Amino acid sequence: MYDNPAETISRFTISFPTIWTDSDQFILLPSAENTRHNQVMNKASNAPVRYLPHGLLGIYLALFTVCAIRPFDREVWIAENIPIVLIVATLVLTFRWFRFSNTAYLMMAVLVFLHTIGGHYTFERVPFQWVSDTFGFERNHFDRMAHFSVGFYAFAFAELLDRRKLIEARWLLFVVPVMAIFTVAAVYEIIEWIFAVLSDPSAGAAFLGSQGDSWDAQKDMLADGLGAIAASALYLFLRGRGVSGSARLLSDSSRSTSE
Repeated sequence: MYDNPAETISRFTISFPTIWTDSDQFILLPSAENTRHNQVMNKASNAPVRYLPHGLLGIYLALFTVCAIRPFDREVWIAENIPIVLIVATLVLTFRWFRFSNTAYLMMAVLVFLHTIGGHYTFERVPFQWVSDTFGFERNHFDRMAHFSVGFYAFAFAELLDRRKLIEARWLLFVVPVMAIFTVAAVYEIIEWIFAVLSDPSAGAAFLGSQGDSWDAQKDMLADGLGAIAASALYLFLRGRGVSGSARLLSDSSRSTSE
């Protein structure tokens, strides 16, 4: 049809848009003949990406409902769930304004789930003894695991700073989220202390969850910080890989909302 083979290839390619597949490869689909088919297939393939945050919210609501039934200590349950409900409510209310990547939502969900479970049992009574027996621990370290997951929010914070172009220096994109998590950790330990002083002694002790460790507050803050270091490092690692591979996880939110 065209005299120039290169022109023929160019025109042919332009008429076939590229779409991403699950394997990070792209294929060409004819746009003129199969527009409706392309739209249906694209929506179907992107459904798990688009609705992952909704699924995580549904799991949380189910877990919250189950854990609200006959908790070990109702006063402690209320105190433990207030910050988590505030976090979830904030993410829901700001969803249209700023949608994080699915990776960020998955990492933030870890604390939400662990803390909701801990609020039901109180952290020192969570059925986690098998871990202590396996590694020879003298205390229940479920609370340490939850504190480590607090640091995962550094990933989302780094993503917010990066996508809004609030920070350009790579080293600051690592340091600022870590410092922010350390600050939140310190403030939360102060809140725990105030609650323990003002509440019933048994409820206060259960809320603190120190389990007789005089350095519990410092170790909790360290766990928060180590989680933040790991999360910030992961963000920079994925960001540094560019468009292909795992870095797509950082842009899946913007692609899904634009469709």
